[in-house]
Amino acid sequence: MRATLISTIVIIAVAMCTSGCADSPEEKAKEHGQDIWFEEYMHDYGQMEEGSDGTWSFVFKNLGEQAFVINRVRSTCGCTVPDWPREPIEPGASGEIIVKYNTETTGTFLKSVIVYSTAANSPVKLQIKGKVVAKEAVGE
Repeated sequence: MRATLISTIVIIAVAMCTSGCADSPEEKAKEHGQDIWFEEYMHDYGQMEEGSDGTWSFVFKNLGEQAFVINRVRSTCGCTVPDWPREPIEPGASGEIIVKYNTETTGTFLKSVIVYSTAANSPVKLQIKGKVVAKEAVGE
């Protein structure tokens, strides 16, 4: 009797964890009404050399049931230039917002890029951060 009770408790615990743990980030986002979902919302470049390539691609997916259009993408300063698809993003389709940070200026940075679209969860805030070091300082 006791072994049966313990077995039942273990089975219930495993089932609860499996159902709760099996939800992918996409499924959780969809449950919260996110039509436009990004694989990441913050990218950390870490330390990079002055003049290096500051390009990063934020990959997104349409989790909704209708197509949406990205109307505009606004950065918090002129040192961060975004590029985005202009055509409608169909349900289930993916795309990317490409962000290029100007690495000619040294120092620590934290910049935001705001994505405005016809998706239910618009606007969406993306961020990049890192530290640009002078070429001479990289080898130290």
